[in-house]
Amino acid sequence: MANINKLMKQAAQMQQKMQKDMAEAQEALAKRTVEHSTGGGAVTATATCDGNIQGIKIKADVVDPEDVEMLEDLVLTAVKGALTEAQRISSEEMGKLTQGLNLPGMPGGLF
Repeated sequence: MANINKLMKQAAQMQQKMQKDMAEAQEALAKRTVEHSTGGGAVTATATCDGNIQGIKIKADVVDPEDVEMLEDLVLTAVKGALTEAQRISSEEMGKLTQGLNLPGMPGGLF
């Protein structure tokens, strides 16, 4: 019975450490930024690795009142690219913490 209590205590300690590590990783991801450019650098979107768009830069020469749709497409593509890269990095970093664990729905877990 003492072994079970010891095992339960170790499991609780591991859970607390993992929660702390995950919180620290999430905090670091919120501070880490990525950029994605489209149109040869005409539009650049910046996002944090927790999925928040931080900014969009548009070069003046790409703004054409006669072709607003092209600018919309460039902005959308830049934003999607930045968020995709942010998600990739987030999954990679969180996967390091959950690697080898059988946690459904968690990056690095066995799905």
